Amino acid sequence: MTKPKRKVGAPDVDRSEGFGERLLGLLLDREHEMPPHLIGPLVAEEVGRMGGREVSLMLQDYEHMVLVPVPGRGLVLGEPEPVDGSAAGESFLRAKTVEERQDDGVRMYMPLLDGSDQVGVMAVTLDTVDDDERRLLRRLACLVADMIVTKDSFTDQFFLARRRAPMSVAAEIQWSLLPPLTMTTPLVAVSGILEPAYRIAGDSFDYALNGDILHAAVIDAMGHGLGSAGMATMAVGAYRHARRAGTGLSEMYTSMDRTVAEQFGAEEFVTAQMLRLDVMTGRLQWVNAGHPAPLLIRDREVVQRLVGPTTLPVGVGGHEPQVSEMTLQRGDRVLCFTDGLIEEHERGGEQFGEERLIDCINRVARVARCEEGVRGVVRSLSHTLKRERGGSTSDDATLFLIEWRGGTADHLATL
Repeated sequence: MTKPKRKVGAPDVDRSEGFGERLLGLLLDREHEMPPHLIGPLVAEEVGRMGGREVSLMLQDYEHMVLVPVPGRGLVLGEPEPVDGSAAGESFLRAKTVEERQDDGVRMYMPLLDGSDQVGVMAVTLDTVDDDERRLLRRLACLVADMIVTKDSFTDQFFLARRRAPMSVAAEIQWSLLPPLTMTTPLVAVSGILEPAYRIAGDSFDYALNGDILHAAVIDAMGHGLGSAGMATMAVGAYRHARRAGTGLSEMYTSMDRTVAEQFGAEEFVTAQMLRLDVMTGRLQWVNAGHPAPLLIRDREVVQRLVGPTTLPVGVGGHEPQVSEMTLQRGDRVLCFTDGLIEEHERGGEQFGEERLIDCINRVARVARCEEGVRGVVRSLSHTLKRERGGSTSDDATLFLIEWRGGTADHLATL
């Protein structure tokens, strides 16, 4: 058979398989049928071919406090690493490779990134490290993260590794409902956190980046326990249905209101904040259904409450809401929160209040490192607020942060 001739002017590209392609290609070739419990052993073997050892895959726990090693043949199963004050935690928060010199070589920590959501950290020890090994390990960690997230949909292995305490049934329902906690692009970034992690019930959030439009919603279903979790699930499902049907914010409220009312009656309700951000222009629209007003953070300080016409909570049958609107500046952040943050109080004491919340936000924003991004800010703020409220939370408390960056992502689609 005659070999086809190369077109005149076509580049002469070397298509032979190199060491790096073989290493990553082996994972890609086997990924579609790889059982979850064998990901770790295969990664440990591949790292061994590079001369690496002491491989550890660590996932963030549900309270955002530690990175927990995943068990598996060939993996190091040590103690959980604290997110604060450790090399593993620094890699996790900054989404960067961190190298720690040791007597027997170099301990490398690579973030496990699913898109831009930090799943955890992969740690490897090598005698010496050069730029080729750094590049290959960084790409290997990205592929491992994608495998973990994909397999997580049909295994409990990674959930059990992250769970550090018994979890209520309501919390199980809510965690299974959430999108990735963090998304980062050159155009926009979002991050959310819920507490108490193991007893959360009625709070939830959802978002989707559809073309140039970021859709986001934060909800708070009344009550506690399974009833509250069920109502939150219904509200998020109705929100997604309306969003995917291409309706506007007012129509979304009407659809959610009707759905919740039909299923739970007029005595039950959900407060909600729904937002729509044009990531190219910074045009922000929002509808408030009985929810605390979001806060606008500019230059590391809260500059205003995003107040506007409100309507009744979802399920009560309010009038069609008016849509509020403003244009953000590059770098602006919008913080949504549920009332559990500001209504918390010690027995017989005053509520925490919005003024103290704003004071905490300003303090955290001033000391937060830029490289930690929205995830680091939300995590620091959540932990600071919990300490300020006496270390306990009697009601669900959710934070959801949006940062409009106003950049462009076209370069990511160009070779």
